[in-house]
Order: sequence, then C-alpha cells, then structure tokens
Amino acid sequence: MATQLEDAIRQRSHANWLSWLAGRQTVWVTLAAVLCCLALAVATDTFATERNLFNVTRNFAFVAIIAIGMTAVIITGGIDLSVGSTVVVSAIITGVVMAAGHPIWIAFALAISASLCIGLVNGLLIAVVGMPPFVVTLGMLSVARSLAMVLSNNKMIYQFGPDQPLLLYLGGGSTYGVPNPVIVLLALTLFTGFAFRWTQWGRHVFAIGGNERAAVLTGIPVKRIKISVYMFSALTAGITGALEVGWLGGVTTNLGQGMELTVIAAAVIGGANLAGGSGTAFGAVVGAALIEVIRNSLILLGISTFWQGSFVGSFIILAVAFDRLRRRDNGS
Repeated sequence: MATQLEDAIRQRSHANWLSWLAGRQTVWVTLAAVLCCLALAVATDTFATERNLFNVTRNFAFVAIIAIGMTAVIITGGIDLSVGSTVVVSAIITGVVMAAGHPIWIAFALAISASLCIGLVNGLLIAVVGMPPFVVTLGMLSVARSLAMVLSNNKMIYQFGPDQPLLLYLGGGSTYGVPNPVIVLLALTLFTGFAFRWTQWGRHVFAIGGNERAAVLTGIPVKRIKISVYMFSALTAGITGALEVGWLGGVTTNLGQGMELTVIAAAVIGGANLAGGSGTAFGAVVGAALIEVIRNSLILLGISTFWQGSFVGSFIILAVAFDRLRRRDNGS
C-alpha cells in the first residue's frame, strides 16, 4: 500500500512538473533559440565563428535592453510605441553635445535626462489625463523624431570631439571578449529581474496588470507606478541610443525607425502578455535573442532579409495564440 501511494505521489508530481513546463513560454523560446543556433552551426561555416557570434550578441543586446523596459509597460497592460524615436533623440543629443566638444558624461547625462522626460510625458498623459497608451505613444513617436531632426538639422553626425574613442569603445568595443552592450544588458536584466520579483514596485506592476481596479481599491498608487514604467521604458531606450552611437560611429535621424515592432515582438515572444499581468526580464532577453538569430540566419543562408518582418509578425501571432490556448486550458 505504501509503495502504491508513493508511486501515485511520484506520478502526480511528474504530471505537475510537465504541466508547469508546458506553460512556461520562456522555456520553449529558449529551447527554440538553442536549436536554431545548433542548426546554423551545422548548416553554415560562418555562424559559429568568433566574429559572427560577437556581432549577434552585440546586435541582440540593443533590442533586448529596450525589450526589458517594454516588458514592464506590457505587464501593466500598456504599450509604448515611442521607443524607437526615444532611441534617436538620445543618440542625437549624445552626438550633438559631444560634437560641441563636451565630455561624454555630460552628453550621456543629457541624453538620458531627455529620454526620461519623454517617458514622463507619456506617463502623465496616460496615467493622470487618462488617454489611451496607443494614442499617446504613437503621437510621441512622431513628436520625438521631429525633435531629433530639429536638434541635428537632419544631418548625419560622425565627429564626436575628444571623447570619441571612449564612445566608440563603449558602444562597439568589448571587455574580456564580451561586447560592452551585452555587459550593460546583463546588469539591467539582473536588476530588473530582482525588481520584478523582490520589490514592492514589482509587485505593484504585476497587480496593476492583473486587475487595475482591484489594485486601486487595495491602495496601490496606480498612477505613480504607471508613470514609473513609462519612464523606465524610455530609460532603456535612452541607454540604447547612447550606446548605438558608439557602435555605428555616427548617427542620423533614421536610427531606431521601425524598432518598436521588433521590441514588442521580443517582449511578447518572451512571454509578456499584451493583456497585462505577465512577463519577465529574462523572457525579453530570450525573445530578442531568437529574433536576432533568425535575422542572422537569413543573411548566412542567402535568404532575403525582407522576409524578416514576416517571421517577426508570425512569431507575435503564434506567441499570442499560444497564450490564448494556455489560458483556455486553464479555464481562465
């Protein structure tokens, strides 16, 4: 009898574990990214080279940094369509200030401050005025890019004064073989993951996304938290913009154009629910990695990169469909 009971408990535990695993979208996305990497390593002679892996990790880091901020917004049930324009504002300010001969730390401080102001405006209009996030951030997409054109006179900036070598090192260089943007990404992922799981701010973010009305009734400062997540999203975009200047060695007002779709895709593929209430920092990183691996594979296999949009859009639809099916099975 004892043996039968132990077997029953073991089987139930095994079934629960399989059920948990099947419901973890991040696990499957990670597995897909690993399998893609293995397939490319076998199918091509160039994917597993040191240079290509360096480029892949550096390139996906830029998307992943912003996707972490986007995930925070999506968890609350919002959306931020202005991140691409925030990237270019940050990059242009960095370039203009450094081109004028000012040190890099002043340029970065002003770029990040401007980005936070964009996030603050978005947050105030959404949380305080009550405007829809889609409308506000879509409008900011146009306003911010227009400001970048005004600041740069719509000209390319490629001379960055005395601190230019440091700028190029931060955005395009590496430390102990690891691209510097990846180091920034790792630090941001750990910080955000900790904040989501262990801080009051993180608990409030998930509570708002789960049931905003209930969050209000329990005394959560919903408006303040919403403003903070849009500022956090803008902060990640601002960091990316400053780093991308160093990676590219120049900046134009086309930078970050269309980046919003890729960032949202990375967040959703990584497990963020567009209805709010779920998402992780690690999921955003894995989603961005998968998208970059697919983009890189198209290039290495000689397939037109014009197909990238089809893959990204398809992944968004599949990720949302997977979440819908999972919720239906759970009876929610």
